Amino acid sequence: MSDLTNQVLSHLDPASIEAIAAQLGIDPSQAEAAIQQAVPVVVGGLARNAQTDAGADALHQAAQDHAGGDLGSILGSVLGGGGDGGAILGHIFGNRQGQAAQNVGQASGIGTANAGALLSMLAPIVMAALGNMTQRQGGGAGGLGDVLGRELQTIGQGQHGGLLGSILDQDGDGQLGLSDLLKVGSQMLGGAARGRV
Repeated sequence: MSDLTNQVLSHLDPASIEAIAAQLGIDPSQAEAAIQQAVPVVVGGLARNAQTDAGADALHQAAQDHAGGDLGSILGSVLGGGGDGGAILGHIFGNRQGQAAQNVGQASGIGTANAGALLSMLAPIVMAALGNMTQRQGGGAGGLGDVLGRELQTIGQGQHGGLLGSILDQDGDGQLGLSDLLKVGSQMLGGAARGRV
């Protein structure tokens, strides 16, 4: 697993997983398995957006806006009905947000509706972790793009690469090519122009 994925998962202790499971109405072991599927998908989606200069710039600004947050507090807020998870997912996946929920739901066995809710819970936590990582490491959008490029490579080589690929293959050719990256990047930019993540 990638560093950012590990960082997020390390903050989700058994009590947090039980709280997420209760919110979704599923077994904690199911919730844990689904979380392990969903976090790399969110991280991978962010990483894809950062592969263009414009996407990296937009994401760097969004990460700075989310920096400094305590992941445990953010989870508490999300479980209480707060957070901007749906908006963040819209920026990450654009019109593939429903596809992301469907694919994670199928892969984890929790169904599309629960997967969509789970992704919305996890997105603010991932963004806060990314913001904190960016704050610690310093550097600009190019540095963030490099970091997320390594994250994407790690995810792509692991068991989640196929799941991520099936979500982000925008032109339906079965491969993630430059056209897919450009479409995802332009969606990220369009979202940033309408309002930051």
